[in-house]
Amino acid sequence: MLRTILFTAIVLAIAIGGGAGSVWMALHASEGIGAVQIGDWTAFPDVGTPDADTYSKARFAREGGLALGRAEGIAFVAPRDSSGALLRRNCTYTIEGSIPSSRFWTIYAADADRVVLPPVVRRVPALHSYEMLRTSDGAIRITIGPDPAPGNWLGITGSGSMQLVLTLYDTPAATAARVFEIELPQVLKVACND
Repeated sequence: MLRTILFTAIVLAIAIGGGAGSVWMALHASEGIGAVQIGDWTAFPDVGTPDADTYSKARFAREGGLALGRAEGIAFVAPRDSSGALLRRNCTYTIEGSIPSSRFWTIYAADADRVVLPPVVRRVPALHSYEMLRTSDGAIRITIGPDPAPGNWLGITGSGSMQLVLTLYDTPAATAARVFEIELPQVLKVACND
């Protein structure tokens, strides 16, 4: 009798723990079901549509975001640089390359829960397409880090990990067929203040 109760308790603990652990992993994964990986960036193009999978819907509901439909835009997240290392707030990064055609786009640094990081004093916490200095071929070059830099600079503060969020509004790249055809800028590590 005692052996049966103990066996049942162990089986229930494994089942409940394993189920809860797998749900936690699915909701916190930046890659996986419904994800599209383009270079350093990951997007979930179906999240604002009826075609979204259950895990993408749950992940987005947990984050408390406002879903963009395919006609409205698409958000890309980069938790790692081009070498595969996690992005850290005490490091300086350069984003180089072209942005796909869109009516408007924004970029900001966020924590793991996609909350915007506090800005450097008297600076805005995000950059957008209307204020960008561009190279002669139309590409962008943005420096992201704690220390001021010439040109396009997104100042960040604090320590720990971060991720970059690039949102394209009113873009043909938001459709599932076109999202695989676009090219996004690289996230390159410059230096770290250790």
